[in-house]
Amino acid sequence: MKSFSISRKNSIIALLKRGQSQSQVARQLAISISTVSKYKNIYLPDIQTTKGGRVSRLTNRDKGQIRKNILDGTWKTAAETHINLVQEGYKVSSTTVKRALRSMDFEAKKKIKKPLLTSRHMKARYEWAIAHKDWTVDDWRRVIFSDETKINIWGSDGCRYYWKRPSDPIQPHHFDLTVKHGGGSLMMWGCMTYYGIGYGCQIEGIMKAEDYCNILSTSFKDTLEYWSLNKDEIIFQQDNDPKHTSQQAKEWFKNEGIQVLPWPAQSPDLNPIEHLWKHLKLKLAQYERKAKGIHELWERCDKEWNKFTPEECRKYIDSMPSRVQAVLKAKGGHTLY
Repeated sequence: MKSFSISRKNSIIALLKRGQSQSQVARQLAISISTVSKYKNIYLPDIQTTKGGRVSRLTNRDKGQIRKNILDGTWKTAAETHINLVQEGYKVSSTTVKRALRSMDFEAKKKIKKPLLTSRHMKARYEWAIAHKDWTVDDWRRVIFSDETKINIWGSDGCRYYWKRPSDPIQPHHFDLTVKHGGGSLMMWGCMTYYGIGYGCQIEGIMKAEDYCNILSTSFKDTLEYWSLNKDEIIFQQDNDPKHTSQQAKEWFKNEGIQVLPWPAQSPDLNPIEHLWKHLKLKLAQYERKAKGIHELWERCDKEWNKFTPEECRKYIDSMPSRVQAVLKAKGGHTLY
């Protein structure tokens, strides 16, 4: 070790005794940290020095309260947590709050939009899942899934996030709850079979029961013909929209001899065609130029819809037994599908 004057050695020892960190002593005396460390080990081996750096503005007790508020949904986002802490008198930045959340293993997740479920909805979903818990993959491959969706000419509603740890269970406040029939620019009907997608069509104006029956007589029956499917051997799935369950629609299915799958309300997570809608909208969002109008938007929809492969349809339809089990596990509540 290089020889230092007695005064320099005493300065190192005195500063360490005052509680300064080794890096602070090194900067103040213009010497290396390793030199300070060597003197400490010789003359003050038992003294506890600080690790240096900024002292945390949030204590372990503070973090414990933050953890509790995040887990029970009292505070749902980092921004909301920051606002509440500032209102309580804490002088912390939003960056400090995010750093504290990450130190407790929380991660920012995008909220999943889910329909609002009442106790009646959950009961119906649970009973439906019990009734179909023994259906095999082969049973589900007979089902033709259908749905309508709204497609905007441009943009989205944005995304919202929540914070959770990887090991935490899903909570109600982790979902972005929605109700049906929001705004949109174009309505599309489509169906999917185990063999591939069915014909899709644009719905012009407000669809009535008569319009729906016309879709069944054209796009749906054309799908059966295209894939050489016998209507006596398939099961048709639709949700509980009033047009679908109208007396006119019921008579159409009866006259055609087509079996309709009972379906619980507020259950888009059970319909695998929802994945096709999601991917369709993602493809449309990749266009650099906004569609000039509804006609061009429909041309894009039709083009991208027909790019879906049989393998994609099969993957989602074969997930049906797992979806049923997820509803059973959730006692009729939300699932991650």
